[in-house]
Amino acid sequence: MLIAGVDIGNSTTEVCIGKLDANGSMTFVSDAMTPTTGLKGTPSNVKGVKRALEAAMRKVNASIEALDMIRLNEAAPVIGDTAMETITETIIAESTMLGHNPATPAGEGLAIGNTIHIKDLGKAKSDTNYLIVADEAYDYERISVILNTTSVNVTGIILQKDEAVLVYNRLVKKVPVIDEVTRMSALPLGALAAIEVAGKGRSITQLSNPYGIAKIFNLRADETRQVIPVAKSLIGKKSAVVIHTPKGGVKEKSLAAGTLIFEDIHQNKRDVKVDAGAEAIMAKLAEVKELEDVTADANTGVDAMLKRMKSAMSMVNSQQDGPLHIKDILAIDTFVPVQVKGALAGELAMEKAVAIAAMVKAEKLPMEQLADLLRRQLNIPVIVAGIEAVMASVGALTTKGTCLPIAILDLGGGSTDAAILSAEGEVRSIHLAGAGAFVTMMINEELALENEVMAEWIKKYPLAKVDSLHHMSLENGEVLFFKEPLDPRLYGRVAIIKDEETVPVMTDHSLEKIVNVRRSVKKKVFVMNALRALKQIAPDGDIRKIPNVVLVGGSALDSEIPEMIQEALAEKNIVAGRGDIRGEQGPRNAVATGLCMSFINEVRR
Repeated sequence: MLIAGVDIGNSTTEVCIGKLDANGSMTFVSDAMTPTTGLKGTPSNVKGVKRALEAAMRKVNASIEALDMIRLNEAAPVIGDTAMETITETIIAESTMLGHNPATPAGEGLAIGNTIHIKDLGKAKSDTNYLIVADEAYDYERISVILNTTSVNVTGIILQKDEAVLVYNRLVKKVPVIDEVTRMSALPLGALAAIEVAGKGRSITQLSNPYGIAKIFNLRADETRQVIPVAKSLIGKKSAVVIHTPKGGVKEKSLAAGTLIFEDIHQNKRDVKVDAGAEAIMAKLAEVKELEDVTADANTGVDAMLKRMKSAMSMVNSQQDGPLHIKDILAIDTFVPVQVKGALAGELAMEKAVAIAAMVKAEKLPMEQLADLLRRQLNIPVIVAGIEAVMASVGALTTKGTCLPIAILDLGGGSTDAAILSAEGEVRSIHLAGAGAFVTMMINEELALENEVMAEWIKKYPLAKVDSLHHMSLENGEVLFFKEPLDPRLYGRVAIIKDEETVPVMTDHSLEKIVNVRRSVKKKVFVMNALRALKQIAPDGDIRKIPNVVLVGGSALDSEIPEMIQEALAEKNIVAGRGDIRGEQGPRNAVATGLCMSFINEVRR
């Protein structure tokens, strides 16, 4: 007797084929995985189920008609979405400039002086130091001729064109030069200013230090506090300009991000301000025992964000009657590069933000309708056989070294799910917002990639720094050498080692920076979710009462996430590790395998 267990997931549909003999023993003969077609738990899944069944049966040289029974998981879809709300912004007032970081500054050192346009050198005073300002009407040859023949005390140069190196190379008296100041017309003239250009391989030190700025501009203590946003935005920059104007300045403004409102099933409400940060948000959420919905105060940033999420979810979930309710959120503190308001050259500042993953668990959808369609199209008995979390736990028991009671963590793309199966067969389960897609979004935002595909690759694959056209250093310290020269586009860049392909990461971030962001985001999302999921399903809410945890799902294939969770759970004396379903599938196929195994018990009963 051939039994097919079919697990219809949010992203993939997995199949396990088991052969039941006369003695009631089952042998697993085949498996397959295909993308899920349509929304999980709806009739549109039929196409994907048939493809997966065909692929599995081809492996044993048979057709779908050879199957005696198909068993489906009983599950409602979990629809997730993610967004980010910036809760601070840096604003430049009265044309003050900060944080310039052109790709090709020239010279090295700190230069202080009054700003003066190059055409006004005839008005300069002999006892004053000047920073020369030259707009696009002046090319490098004209600028260098003028400055090499002037008697003015020139300490530094600010250019509109991308010609810093060309000017610097032609100067008789070498001074720091920065360029690419696009909004030159807004630059205040006659104001005291400072330029700093860092040495090779270094970043600036004076203008990224509030006390360094205070020394240059002779600031009082209260004025020094006001330049903290300036210094913060300049950390790690190769060059910078800070201009002191009497009225202008740089300020860090807290945005009206809004208030989150948590409502439980008894219509009791708790609220928390978004700008209080992720820790406060998650602490307030933990006070709500049975969450019914998450809303926000009207006309705020977070209100718009939640409405966008629900709108996107409702478009996907057309089967749901009435308004959708958010059943869980995960908030993470982060810093993201945001263009400074009022800046002169597209300067960026690292602004505080809260990233939020939200999840809607729809009501039980007509799985029987899906099963009936399959019955009529395939002429094979189709049964909605078991709750997904229970089946995953049963399948996880095929991992060598496990026993009852057993807990599973299903690390997916849209949600992190957990379940515990007791020795008596009782099961508790939970679905939480935030998983692989949330990690991808945060990597994309924090590194300012503007490329979700690149962010996904950074999440999944190892990184390297291409040191020459014939060797590269991997992030783990290993060095690879090549007989044939590498693509010249890779030289000096961070690259992704993707299968047999090496892909350059088009960013100025260092290898260490990218690795740190990737690991930090994974830890924030998956370790936090693992701990709060296990706490909600553990006996008496005590995680230490869970003896062992098996990690399953697509994100359990990641090289870093399982280790992070293992380390966190090891502190609580819990055995945890990546599942190996049937000793051959790794963390995949747990639910589909459980659906086949559960049929044995039904036959015995």
